[in-house]
Amino acid sequence: MWLLQVLSSCMNGRSNFMKHSYDHDDDRYYEKDNKEQKRNRKALEKKDRSKFKKTDIFQKEKLSKEEKEHLAIGRVISIESEGAILFEEQTQTYFQAAVKGSLKYETSQEKNLLTIGDFVYFEKLPSLQGHIVEVLERQSTLYRADNFSRRKMHLIAANIDQVLITVSCVHPALKTALIDRYIIAAIRGNMQPIVLITKIDLVEKDESIKAIIDEVITTYQNLGYTTIGISTVTLQGIDQLKEVMKGKSSVFSGQSGVGKTSLINLLTGHDFKTQEIIEKTMKGSHTTTKAHLVPLTCSGFCIDTPGIRSFGMWDLKKEEIQQYFKEIEEQKKKCKFSNCTHINEPGCAVMKAVEKGKIAFFRYESYLALMNEENPLEY
Repeated sequence: MWLLQVLSSCMNGRSNFMKHSYDHDDDRYYEKDNKEQKRNRKALEKKDRSKFKKTDIFQKEKLSKEEKEHLAIGRVISIESEGAILFEEQTQTYFQAAVKGSLKYETSQEKNLLTIGDFVYFEKLPSLQGHIVEVLERQSTLYRADNFSRRKMHLIAANIDQVLITVSCVHPALKTALIDRYIIAAIRGNMQPIVLITKIDLVEKDESIKAIIDEVITTYQNLGYTTIGISTVTLQGIDQLKEVMKGKSSVFSGQSGVGKTSLINLLTGHDFKTQEIIEKTMKGSHTTTKAHLVPLTCSGFCIDTPGIRSFGMWDLKKEEIQQYFKEIEEQKKKCKFSNCTHINEPGCAVMKAVEKGKIAFFRYESYLALMNEENPLEY
């Protein structure tokens, strides 16, 4: 263990650069409603009588074929406080839709009933309005623990192929612990994790910081995760990113201030904001949400999400953690004890691998942080 202590002290300088902890303040996923949005929502709610039916929640099952014939399928491209903006591919039309009462009052472990990327059945109403009556089964989901309700899952996006885990070299500081949590969340949610490290141009002249960034990139690449150094100034990595995103549904997610929206603007050639998208397709309609889904010129979609300050793992058991660290899974077979936690047991092959540099110290730190949390939801 003495060598681990020496390694730890040597890494103190790096810890000032690669921050591993972050605060508990939740990002504001929804902003306050504006007056027009409230009026639209109230108008839709007046037409929706299902909220007065006491048995709706119990009768709610899969819609019959006859019911589906009278409904349309739309994809959620933007979230509002009481509904969503839907895009119907068949007609290339946008609709402002409220959640029908029977669906709204269902109980679930999810904080939000809808998320960006959801496919839904909805009832069309006049003036490009609608009622969402059912959410189709999700093929993949990106989620985290809700910071305010420990038992709730906060859905970030659904039905996507890959998570573009976006962090920066500096401003804000690189958080490898956040990368590792996103990798776990992507794998659990049936998605491919891709690591993007932005603002790479800002460290080119600082050899010490550049060496750390290169080590981080090499580590994740050796583990089999596509990892790209990105600069929107020099355009480094942009062509590679375009190739990775071609024909895929991707979600940009990560820290606040790392340049996710700037990347999307560069990739699409537009200064996309959700409000502008809605204004171009539905005159007089506005939205206050930050998250939105944008089509790509090279085919596929990308989703921009609000930056976060913390990422709590939802429903992750301690005995499951090590399976998401490939290098630990490989070394644990050599441990003296089959139930080794790789924290302080004698004869631990994982700890020896860290001492010898076979396992990156920052990855081992991420593992320890997860294992030592009394409540994984409070990280």
